Amino acid sequence: MNIDDLIAIDIHTHAEEPCCGTRDDGYDVFQAGMAKYFKNPGGAEGMLPSVQQTADYYRERKIGCVIFPVDAERETGFRRYKNEEVAEIAARNADIMIPFASIDPAKGRLGAREARRLVREFGVKGFKFHPTMQGFYPNDRSAYVLYEAIAEEGAIALFHTGQTGVGAGMHGGMGMKLKYSNPMYLDDVAVDFPDMPIILAHPSFPWQDEALSVATHKPNIYIDMSGWSPKYFPPILVRYANSILKHKMLFGSDWPAITPDRWLADFANIEIKDEVRPLILKDNARKLLKL
Repeated sequence: MNIDDLIAIDIHTHAEEPCCGTRDDGYDVFQAGMAKYFKNPGGAEGMLPSVQQTADYYRERKIGCVIFPVDAERETGFRRYKNEEVAEIAARNADIMIPFASIDPAKGRLGAREARRLVREFGVKGFKFHPTMQGFYPNDRSAYVLYEAIAEEGAIALFHTGQTGVGAGMHGGMGMKLKYSNPMYLDDVAVDFPDMPIILAHPSFPWQDEALSVATHKPNIYIDMSGWSPKYFPPILVRYANSILKHKMLFGSDWPAITPDRWLADFANIEIKDEVRPLILKDNARKLLKL
């Protein structure tokens, strides 16, 4: 990966279509709900991009991307996509793509073994957690055996926070409970794993102040700005991005729910200082990912 040739690094993209085999039939209902919320017809029509199509899209735009599946089998009943397959496709597109993985913390020691193997054998650089979809509090001690493996392998932990569009407007919210994604729970994790980089994904509505507080207080916590169009960012998030947290803010789109084209276009129109823009778009991620 030639970082100097890239215009940005998108820290938050999803592998939404299976690498091999057919799509999980239950997933269609979920994706149709997401498509309605984000006004993205592709999800409803079964036309979401594959991992390879994602790589091609980002290469055309000279944007690097971190990509991951989400392991929420236990709570949703949807089959997870194999972390190994995502990592293998990312390896074939290493000029543009960086693999993260996802393991439900409920897998315990088995999950910890998988995490170590993924880092050592497949070059995975981080792990995505989705407390709302996976149904757990991030500071639950049962998750710590997995965090220990991630920390010891020198990888990154990225956590969904707040409310984006996942389950929004669907019957019972598809059983997803927002309480699990309060970023304040990550304060405990940051204390107990001070050497493990932690990314709080998304503007953390309705807990934006909590997210900013934790990121300000704990050196190992960062914030990615994915999942929302920048034109909807709360003023306090923009204020902190321009000042005290300018070295800890990361560009993320939440592809394919939000495209980088849309995110970057809206980002260009908000009041971010000229000297801060390159930090958010590429430099902070470059340093965090050790590229």
